[in-house]
Amino acid sequence: MSEENKNIAELTSANQSRPARSEPARPGHAHSGSTQANQSGEAPVSGKVRRMAKRRWMKPVVRKVRVLKETRNAADAAHDHKVGGLKIIHFGGLGEVGRNMSAVQYDDEIVLIDAGVRFPEAGETPGIDFIIPNVEYLADKKDMVKAMFFTHGHLDHIGALPFVREKIGDPDCYAAPLTKAIIAKRMDEFKHLRPLEIHQVEAGEIIKVSDKITVKVLRINHSIPDDLVIAIKTPVGTVMHTSDFKFDDTPVNDKPADIEGLEELSREGVLLLESDSTGAEKEGHSLSEQDITENLRKIIGEATGMLIMGTFASLINRIQQIITISEEFGRKVVFDGYSMKTNVEICKKLGYLKMRQGTQISMDQIDDYPREKVTAVVTGAQGEDNAVLMRIANGEHRHINIRKHDTIVFSSSVIPGNERSVQFLKDQLLRNGAKVTNYQLLDVHAGGHGNKEDLRRMIQLIKPKFFMPIHGQYSMMVNHGQMAEEEGVPESNVIIADNGSIVHLDQENWWMDKAKAPSDYVFVDGLGIGDIGNVVLRDRQILSEDGFIVVITLVDHKTGQVRGSPDIISRGFVYLKDHKDLLMAIRKKIRFIVEHGTAHGKDINDTYLKDEIRNQIGLFLFQKTERRPMVLPVVIEI
Repeated sequence: MSEENKNIAELTSANQSRPARSEPARPGHAHSGSTQANQSGEAPVSGKVRRMAKRRWMKPVVRKVRVLKETRNAADAAHDHKVGGLKIIHFGGLGEVGRNMSAVQYDDEIVLIDAGVRFPEAGETPGIDFIIPNVEYLADKKDMVKAMFFTHGHLDHIGALPFVREKIGDPDCYAAPLTKAIIAKRMDEFKHLRPLEIHQVEAGEIIKVSDKITVKVLRINHSIPDDLVIAIKTPVGTVMHTSDFKFDDTPVNDKPADIEGLEELSREGVLLLESDSTGAEKEGHSLSEQDITENLRKIIGEATGMLIMGTFASLINRIQQIITISEEFGRKVVFDGYSMKTNVEICKKLGYLKMRQGTQISMDQIDDYPREKVTAVVTGAQGEDNAVLMRIANGEHRHINIRKHDTIVFSSSVIPGNERSVQFLKDQLLRNGAKVTNYQLLDVHAGGHGNKEDLRRMIQLIKPKFFMPIHGQYSMMVNHGQMAEEEGVPESNVIIADNGSIVHLDQENWWMDKAKAPSDYVFVDGLGIGDIGNVVLRDRQILSEDGFIVVITLVDHKTGQVRGSPDIISRGFVYLKDHKDLLMAIRKKIRFIVEHGTAHGKDINDTYLKDEIRNQIGLFLFQKTERRPMVLPVVIEI
């Protein structure tokens, strides 16, 4: 049994007193399998409730994928004896949004693509900062990792690099100029890591990784400049990774996608196309950044008071639009939010953001200009508690206070799970007299991911032999796969894989390995990487739901009697001063448990007494309150 399973088993045994929320047994009506009311006068709890409690404790904290059908085809077993060849492994990014990282392996050489984080959903993983890819597959293959390529500078593609760096060997790293600068800035935050050298590449460049593998990078459009397609050429064939992408023929702060380069790849032949699936359930084409310029111009031109634009710090193209249009209307621009200010300075230095001299002002200068001549570009459009926009809404910002007729624009879509926080933020701003506009009221947000027609166009351009949807929820991947079938890819050549699946390819076939790479979540909490598992997360969830009580009992070594009155500490359960009757009942129950356990000259067994107190007090509290606090017993023998 693994250490994790041992811990779960121990915790399950220690907490069987925490039944599911169901009707407790009534006095005098014991259920089948239970005894009559015990000597303390409390009704027993049925065996069914106990079993439900145990099942609850065995359930994983984070929802796990359950596959009830065999993912391997019957013919896959015929290939099990083969060694080497071309393999594709994703350590994250399949069946989820974020945590993007994959490996292309040919014989004993591996090329990695990206290393991104996923941000935990509210309430799912309390206290967790990031979820990162599981790279345990590379533990005994570090010397095989020859190169690592980064597609673009968003955190869901580069954010995990500091956390996996020591586990992937020492590959040569490659990135476009902006991506390289953003990675370098992130790595500066981890002073304990050795310096990282990143080779700068330009779109259209070819990199020779080894005698067997070469990589070509091509320009593609996204919501950030310098997004790259990665085409890995092996002796078996070319594997093309699209990155996050859309086709934008009229980009604002970038060049259009390299269509000629993509067509050339297609003529040479692409064995496998791995394509971004995020927009596979959205009809039509994604909006061009140029399409929303007029709407932004209308909003900025008609804005009253201070204009506050909430957006992601990574939407560099959007930030450029806001700067340019603000200049047209004679507005000064101020930036706030750590990531916003960092990205703006990096992009200004590299020439990816352009503004006139004197356009940008500091926070200390905003009162030097008429309010209606200031545009503030800030983070926090997702309703994050400590982000700039929430601090402004709550009146906690040092320099910006909302006044009547100020204009607030949410220029980014709402990430699923953040709806309540964003709604609260909007309401708070409206209560203070501001005017609020979001991307659904006017087209002021163009996503960075292609919709159906963009994805279809990529398949039509590349004409791959095999097709593998990546980067998206499972339903998005399935829809994307169906789209490929409509464009002429045989159903048998569409590969729907999971994180950890090892996909083999030759020039005519693909198959799943019987083994899988580890794919469990790896959690980052503060400085800890991977040291938080289901047991700790389960404790955190319980504490957030029903709190805990600590029961401290002194037991006379000679007589086995309780000395004094047991001390009870409650946090997050009930306020004891308002529940004195419950407090007295708990103390009475503890006295009964201890004295019954030490009656008839029995030796005092601390472990047995603590288990009995934990179990019986837990059940007793559930009967009285229908709450399930964590019970922490302390028995001191004197």
